[in-house]
Amino acid sequence: MISTSTSQISETFVDPIRERVSKVVVGQDEVVERILIALLTGGHLILEGMPGLAKTLLVNSVAKAIDLEFSRVQFTIDLLPSDIVGSEILDQKTHEFRTHKGPVFTNLLLADEINRAAPKVQSALLEAMQERQVTIGNAHFALPTPFVVIATRNPVEQAGTFELPEAQLDRFMMCHRLDYPEHAVETEVLKRSLDLGLKEKDGGAIPKTNFDLITEDTGVDKDGLMKAMLAVQDVHVSDVFVEHCVHLVQRTRDCEELDLGCSPRAGMALVQAARARACIHGRDHVLPEDLYALAEDVMLHRIRLTYEALAKGRNGKQVLQELVDELV
Repeated sequence: MISTSTSQISETFVDPIRERVSKVVVGQDEVVERILIALLTGGHLILEGMPGLAKTLLVNSVAKAIDLEFSRVQFTIDLLPSDIVGSEILDQKTHEFRTHKGPVFTNLLLADEINRAAPKVQSALLEAMQERQVTIGNAHFALPTPFVVIATRNPVEQAGTFELPEAQLDRFMMCHRLDYPEHAVETEVLKRSLDLGLKEKDGGAIPKTNFDLITEDTGVDKDGLMKAMLAVQDVHVSDVFVEHCVHLVQRTRDCEELDLGCSPRAGMALVQAARARACIHGRDHVLPEDLYALAEDVMLHRIRLTYEALAKGRNGKQVLQELVDELV
């Protein structure tokens, strides 16, 4: 396959996706960028935000803009691991077991409200996320390529939710936190909602939702995604940039206010995500601004503050920002 230059990626990959998503979701350009980074690097992503910020709608829109298999799992307290990876079912006619593959066998898996599932179910994704395979019975099954998990979670709800274990959080390349939209954006959202209209169904009519705006026509096929992924591999990462990433990761381990620092996986995620971001912006090399833009998403969910720091009213974002500022 012929590699595509980074300057062409914006026109052939990024712009068509942004155009289709903008017809459904207003704003959220930064979130779209993070989803594209996950797709281009094969990394996994958490979208964290309050209810009603269009997290599910956004992932659906991006998935439909690319010719990829898409599955959505609504995580609940009664979900079982077999509901995700699949199970062996006894065929009454042949008296033999046959394998029923679960929704994890897809290219893009939306794990909606992942913190509502019990830890046993959350752990069912560990093997799939890290090794791109699952075990059903005594057999191992490879997952389709590419395979990316995008999980959503609400940060404020405590009843009926479970914290993700550190081992699983570390498998997510990034955790992006969504804020409430600005005044102009929220105004546009309300205006668009007034123009949705009705949808005729079964001799009656029901109000349309934003999900009805998602079209089936794709803007990018699998070949286009592969060319974009190849272009990311050609982005130059200098030795100085690598040293800055290593220094920042190691500083989290030496920081007195942090009880848990970042693993080497955080450094690998930083350089890979920086590559993809540079490619999305039409550059063939990474810049310090890539590190500053991605540090919070890559590292914040991987660190834990000490009890003393929490007692002083400190939070992870403040501590991490101070460590990043030391690099300047």
